Amino acid sequence: MVRSLPLTLVPLIVFNIFAFQMLGAEPGDPWLAPLITVEMISGARFTLTSGDLLIAASIVLLFVEILKATRIGPALADHLFSMIVFVVYLIEFLTVSAAAHSVFLILTVIAFIDVVGGFSVTIRAARRDVGFGRDF
Repeated sequence: MVRSLPLTLVPLIVFNIFAFQMLGAEPGDPWLAPLITVEMISGARFTLTSGDLLIAASIVLLFVEILKATRIGPALADHLFSMIVFVVYLIEFLTVSAAAHSVFLILTVIAFIDVVGGFSVTIRAARRDVGFGRDF
């Protein structure tokens, strides 16, 4: 059961913890807080914000989720939980004012890609397992 929980749930929990200031964050937009500033060779300054880091981590988790979709075994629970997580993202984006943020929208899109990608990989793998009309 725990293996069926989608990893896209982690960014949702992290976003909510910071958005609702459960860790005692300072007032203001927590996703614009600079984490690292690096002077590039070109002379430009690159600044990594907390929102950028959350999005990058979510993309890595999406990759792991797509890999999980390729494993053999019961995929129905995986798809069901991924769909539920996506619906939670969507409802929160539409109804909660703290979630009306570009970072949350991108996280919602990542959750949607998890759902569509999981179904696509499973269907594609099932097609290879069943051969209709082939001469053996």
